Amino acid sequence: MNDIKHLQAYKDFISFERRLSDHTVKNYFRDIDMLIQHNKGISLGELKSNNIRNSIASLHARGLSSNSLSRILSSWKGLFVFLVDQHHFKHNPVLEIKAPKKSKKLPQTLSVDQTIKLVNIAGDDFISLRDHAILELFYSSGLRLSELVNLKIEDINFSDEIITVLGKGKKMRIVPVGKEAIQALRKWTKSRSQLKNVTNNSILFLTKQTKELTQRAVQYRLKFWAKKQGISENIHPHLLRHSFASHLLQSSQDLRAVQELLGHENISSTQIYTHLDFQHLAKTYDQAHPRAKKNKK
Repeated sequence: MNDIKHLQAYKDFISFERRLSDHTVKNYFRDIDMLIQHNKGISLGELKSNNIRNSIASLHARGLSSNSLSRILSSWKGLFVFLVDQHHFKHNPVLEIKAPKKSKKLPQTLSVDQTIKLVNIAGDDFISLRDHAILELFYSSGLRLSELVNLKIEDINFSDEIITVLGKGKKMRIVPVGKEAIQALRKWTKSRSQLKNVTNNSILFLTKQTKELTQRAVQYRLKFWAKKQGISENIHPHLLRHSFASHLLQSSQDLRAVQELLGHENISSTQIYTHLDFQHLAKTYDQAHPRAKKNKK
């Protein structure tokens, strides 16, 4: 059986047995056609892993994204799985080929000035005191949203200015709390203590009805304050965590300390902030170095 018949057999298989849509079948064969075009003169049964690797390298050089290359490899792999199972091909040359790694998208962060503007909430009413404490704590200690809403009143040690956090995998860590956040927490806990039946609930952040503040409610409150404080960025809890990590790394250059404070199990998760730090340094260099400044016209 020649390649044309092999391809027709595969098309029949995914069309009638797997019952894929015409659109999906068309996309599969568009990907498969790339493989054939890159390996003219070589039959499907003669293709080796090196041919597949060269084909992917060529497509990558043309600017195709990692997501696209992964999809293409999946289409090729499906074809050869069928040919090995149904038509006695000796091997699947795509089996051990991986697409180039996706480039990590750098997390968005706020500048120090933007962050301070956001968290500087004025007012001594119940909502303002609570939300001020939430924002200060997010930025002071780099907490995850789930960690913050699950904090209990007894997790705060005011005298030592630390909190005990239950993180991912139920791992406990102790995190320092900055003076501004401590002050905001003192004011909040005083206001909190005046709620009716508050002793029945030990969760730190509550509503006026002494119900636990949900993650969605915290997200909403952050967006409310961003608009009120004149911050145009899309504010969400993890943005403050990113800003905490980036600002701390810029000042300290201590990656291991930042890793521990964030509760990252692997330092590779923390290393993305070194790229942010480099971007900051590169921008400073471009603005300050005599040989880097662009001539003004």
